[in-house]
Amino acid sequence: MKLNNISKQVAAMFLGGALAVSGIAGVLTARADDHALKSKSLGLTVDEHPLARDVSRGTSYSSVVKKVTPSVVRIDISIGPKEQTEQQRFDGIPDNPFFRQFFPHMAPNEKTYSQPEHGVGSGVIVSKDGYILTNNHVVDDADEVKVTLNDGRIFTAKVIGKDPKSDIAVVKINAKDLPAITLADSSKIEIGDVVLAIGNPFGIGQSVTMGIVSATDRAAMNLDYEDFIQTDAAINPGNSGGALVDTEGRLVGINTAIYSRNGGNQGVGFAIPTSLARTVMVSLIDYGKVTRGYLGVMIQDVNPALAEQFKLKDNKGALVGDVVPDGPADKAGLKTGDVVLSFNNHSVTDSRHLKLEVASTAPGDTVPVQVLRDGETKTLDVKVKTLPGNDQLAKADSDPSESSDTLQGVGVADLDSQARQQYNVPTHIKGAVVSQVDPNSAAAEAGLKPGDVITEINRHPVKSADDAVKLTEHAKEKTTLLHVWSGNGSHYLVVDESNKAG
Repeated sequence: MKLNNISKQVAAMFLGGALAVSGIAGVLTARADDHALKSKSLGLTVDEHPLARDVSRGTSYSSVVKKVTPSVVRIDISIGPKEQTEQQRFDGIPDNPFFRQFFPHMAPNEKTYSQPEHGVGSGVIVSKDGYILTNNHVVDDADEVKVTLNDGRIFTAKVIGKDPKSDIAVVKINAKDLPAITLADSSKIEIGDVVLAIGNPFGIGQSVTMGIVSATDRAAMNLDYEDFIQTDAAINPGNSGGALVDTEGRLVGINTAIYSRNGGNQGVGFAIPTSLARTVMVSLIDYGKVTRGYLGVMIQDVNPALAEQFKLKDNKGALVGDVVPDGPADKAGLKTGDVVLSFNNHSVTDSRHLKLEVASTAPGDTVPVQVLRDGETKTLDVKVKTLPGNDQLAKADSDPSESSDTLQGVGVADLDSQARQQYNVPTHIKGAVVSQVDPNSAAAEAGLKPGDVITEINRHPVKSADDAVKLTEHAKEKTTLLHVWSGNGSHYLVVDESNKAG
C-alpha cells in the first residue's frame, strides 16, 4: 500500500480512520470453463477442488508458508517530480492578487514541481514467466515499478494493465522459471475457513498473519465492481496486492483494504477473490483493458416496501427501473417493473450481483435471464453486448427509497417544452414534472424532488399533471408506487403516508 501520499484518496482512507485500501473481492464469478484455455495459455496453475476441511489439523502452517512465500513479492513504486498547476502552487492561499504579493517566490508564471514520492506494496507471481497480480492503487500513477523477489533479486517491472473499477492491476518482469502460486476457486471458500495473509506491511519485510474467512460477498469500497472476502487475518498498509491463501497454499484473494479507525489493523480486512482477479487479469493481459458485458438497464435493490408492492416473497432480486431503448435488454423483451431473479443460471440477490454477473459475461454471449413480471416467472434470452465507455451496464439506483410516502405536499405541472429545457428531460419521457415537494412530506422522505418526472402512479401511466392528480385522489391505500425519471435514469419510489400526521 502507498505510504507517502502517492494517492491522496488512499492515504486519507488509511490515516483518516474509515476504510483503508488493502483488499477487494468478486462475485464477478469467473467461469472455470470459460477461462480454462486462457489460464493454460498464460501458464497459470489452477486448482479448483474444494478445500479439505479438517479441524484436527492446525498446530503449524510452516509448510504452507514455505510453499507460498516465494510467490509473494515486494513492489516499490516511484513518482517523479510533476509540474504543478497554478491552483496547486497556491493551494491554501486565497485566489487574490493582494494575498499573492506576499508570496513573490510563487509567481503565477513560475514553474514549480511536486516532491518525488515513493510507496511500498505487495504482489503475487501468477505465472512462471513473470506476470504478477497486484492492486491498481499500488501502481497507479507510478513512473517506475521495482519488484523484489523473496530471494532478493530486484527487477524493473512493466505495468501491463490497470482496472480502477475493480482495483486490480497486472505487472510483468523479465524472468523465467519463477515460483508461480496456484489459484483456487474462491467461490468455494466458506465462512470459518482458515486463511493466511502474506505481504510487506509498512515495508518492514515479508510477514505472514493468520485468521479465518469472516464473511463473503462484502461491498466495502464503493467501487464499480466489488464483492470482497472479509478476514480477520491482520492486514496493514503495505499488504495491498499481497496474497490471501488457504491452508493448502492456494491463492483465494488479493489483499486490498482494511476497515480501521486509526489506520492500522483492527481485524476487518478485505481481499479481492481470485474469481474476480483472474477474470480481470486475463482481459488486461489479452487486451490491455477490461472488456465487460452490457445489459442496458437501470436497476435498484428490492426493499421491503417494494417487495410488498410487487408481491415478492422476499427482498431478493434486482428491480428494473428503466430499459435503454434498443439495448440488449430491450431487444430481449425486458420491461420496466421486471424483477430479475437469475442471470445466466446464477441467482441474483440484489442489483450489485446482477451488475457483476453481467460484467463477467463475454460480449456476444446469449444467456437466459429469469424475471418476475406481474406475479409470473418468465425466462428471456439476452444477447450481451460490450459495455460502453460511460458504464450504463446496471447502475444501482443511488437513491432507493426506504419505506416511505404518498403525494401530500407534492406539486406537479405539465411537461411542456420549457420544463423539458429547464430539467433537460429527453423527448421520449412522458409524464408530469414535480414542481415542488414539501421537505416534511412522505414524498420527500421517499426521495422525490423538484425536476423529477412522474411517469407512472400505481402502475398506471401518467401523461399530464391532470392524470397525476386524478390517480392520487380518493386513494384506498396510504402507500403510492411511483415510477420516476430523474437526471440519472428511471427508478421506483414507494411513498408511504401511513405514519404521517394529518
